[in-house]
Amino acid sequence: MRNVSFGTHDAKASAVVLGLWRTKTLDADAVGTLLDAAEAAEINMLDTADIYGDGRCEEILGEALAARPGMRDRMLIQTKVGIRRHPRAATSYYDFSYEHIVGGVEASLARLRTDHIDSLLLHRPDVLMEPEEVARAFETLRLTGKVLDFGVSNLTAAATARIQSCLGFPLVATQMQLSCAYSPAIDSILNVNTKGERGAMRDDGIFAHATEHDMAIQAWSVMQAGDGRGSFMGNPDFADLNAVLERIGGERGVSASAVAVAWVLRYPAKMQAIIGTTRPERVTESARAADVRLSREEWYEIYAAAGNKIP
Repeated sequence: MRNVSFGTHDAKASAVVLGLWRTKTLDADAVGTLLDAAEAAEINMLDTADIYGDGRCEEILGEALAARPGMRDRMLIQTKVGIRRHPRAATSYYDFSYEHIVGGVEASLARLRTDHIDSLLLHRPDVLMEPEEVARAFETLRLTGKVLDFGVSNLTAAATARIQSCLGFPLVATQMQLSCAYSPAIDSILNVNTKGERGAMRDDGIFAHATEHDMAIQAWSVMQAGDGRGSFMGNPDFADLNAVLERIGGERGVSASAVAVAWVLRYPAKMQAIIGTTRPERVTESARAADVRLSREEWYEIYAAAGNKIP
């Protein structure tokens, strides 16, 4: 398994991360089996959030880790805070207040049955964010040892920079949606200075910002086509893409899904890919992506097969 240097403590984090947002319907034994498969595949980073299953996913993870003495110390736990259920409207809303960040971490620590979180991310952009308040919460959590490192998820480069300007230590990670079938950040790079839809910048240059500031870029939904279209793997709407993934997988001796993950990891930065499967065998397959380095010819062929026109 390829690793990346992660955080201010120079932890060695696996390039493939096990995402646990789908585990709310599983019990601790099933989640434990996933953890065992991940560890056997040399995956040592877990990603969850307080909103997943309204806390249930953190709770099950904590129970599964407690049943495996020593595993917690071998794993980097990353969780997220900032999304809240609205008490009256049928919607969620975002809250980066000091009280919610600190209180959310306290609740996550209890559910996870641990004394610290290795990496805490702000989950979705709070338009009403006051960066000084976010910084105060982060500094409190850092000084008390409850959180080791901090980052953001789905935030623009500008919002990330606003928070960073108030901190005396670096943000270490950013999460963005990316797959070979959903790549607006890549589209805007390739179609720079064009009038077409693909030339529109969707991410405010967060990939470039993260690379410049040595932040890990964590891609989520790496098997999804985005926009509610479901997975592209085996999807007849993506027949050309699947044919290319299958062919390259056969040539490389890995599964087509591993090639899809390897496409994400090929971006020249501190890349990590979050896989969200609940099947141990898929964990094993996808982990092999970290050992595959696609050539430029393969990477661009996959991009084109997903229906993208290269200018």
